[in-house]
Amino acid sequence: MIRNVQIDFHHIHTWNKLYRVLKKNLGLPEYFGNNLDALWDSLTADIALPATIQFTNLTLFHLKKFEKLITLFEDAETELNGELKFSYTVSNDDKDIG
Repeated sequence: MIRNVQIDFHHIHTWNKLYRVLKKNLGLPEYFGNNLDALWDSLTADIALPATIQFTNLTLFHLKKFEKLITLFEDAETELNGELKFSYTVSNDDKDIG
């Protein structure tokens, strides 16, 4: 059974908040280290696969701030040969970004 995980960026504006949401929604281990290297390790070794992960409500702010995160998920999708599917949708609503 494919696990579907949706990460809604509407209320995510900091790396700390992002890591809390990822840890909860992806079921990352307690020892997860809140950095991109640890996230790579968890995506490629710890999460239940197959999985589909979708980022929703990204804005231009998010695309710039979390560019390395998006690249990491795209690279993980390639590395895991289809066991992980990743996508994201961009919203035009930047009004709540300060």
